This record gives sequence, structure tokens and C-alpha cells, in this order.
Amino acid sequence: MVHLITYGWGMIPVEAQIGSTKFTTAMFHKDGLYVLPIKAIVRKAEGVEEGDQVTARIEVQVNI
Repeated sequence: MVHLITYGWGMIPVEAQIGSTKFTTAMFHKDGLYVLPIKAIVRKAEGVEEGDQVTARIEVQVNI
């Protein structure tokens, strides 16, 4: 049985955490890397601004 991780256009659903803030989003492939979009509410809660380096915990969400 094959399980697909992506749900279209190469988007990979993930649950992520930066600091104490957990959120859901979808990573996407760009220029040989994967981009993790960070929602505005998460940036505000964690004091993150454009250009900041952050550590994120990422869990890929697999639909079976």
C-alpha cells in the first residue's frame, strides 16, 4: 500500500512548533529546498521577524 504525503502541487502538510507556539501549515519545494511558511499569528507570538533564524519542530502529517 502506498501513502502519499503531498496533497497537491508538492505541498506537504505539517504540524510545526516554534518556541511554544504550535501551528499547521504546508511546506513547499523552492530552489532545491523546502519552505516552511510561518503564519503571522505565530511570528507575532514568538517575536519573529523577516530574516530571523528560528528552530522549528516539524511533523509531517500522513493521511492513511
